[in-house]
Amino acid sequence: MNKSLKPQLTLAMAALVVTAVFLPSNARAHCDAIDGPVVADARAALAAGEATPVLKWIAQEDEATVERVFEHVLKVRGTGEAARDLADRYFFETVVRLHRAFEGAPYTGLKPAGTDPGPAVRAADSALEQGSVDELVAAVVRHVEEGIRQRFADANAGKAHKDHSVEAGRRYVAAYVEFVHYVLNLHNAAAGHGGHAEGGVADDSGHAH
Repeated sequence: MNKSLKPQLTLAMAALVVTAVFLPSNARAHCDAIDGPVVADARAALAAGEATPVLKWIAQEDEATVERVFEHVLKVRGTGEAARDLADRYFFETVVRLHRAFEGAPYTGLKPAGTDPGPAVRAADSALEQGSVDELVAAVVRHVEEGIRQRFADANAGKAHKDHSVEAGRRYVAAYVEFVHYVLNLHNAAAGHGGHAEGGVADDSGHAH
């Protein structure tokens, strides 16, 4: 990798983590779509008559469950078109549910084809398809820079008036907290730390703000 890209890539990946943490779960949904990558590999498994293609999406302890369901589905789907459609749907729901549990996310059912996973996921998938991360890095770094600068400007503007009244002080505090937490979450994500702490956001020392 180009050495000049390493700091940008670190910041970009931090931004993606923060985006994933704070966007609503339906915006982050991707692997639970009927045209998503989990179901794509489930279809491949059914076509091949072998569960292996889909096992990478689930935890090792769930392999036996998937293989048992898979064998049952193979038997049922051979009894007719309607039975095949129902059996396939059951298999898709099973593997997606177990995958969501594996990644620590709730399962809320299969999403229809064409469900928008959000710009971050689209950009990440596009980078993998193109075999290059440069455009993704540039776009996310630009987005993060804009976010930092805007929050800094809001906090810095409020700082000049924070002691003029209680209301002005509260506006400053709100802007300050937004600015500091945004930067802290980016830092913690880049450093491999979680962005949340009980009662506040923790820094490297475990202190909450």
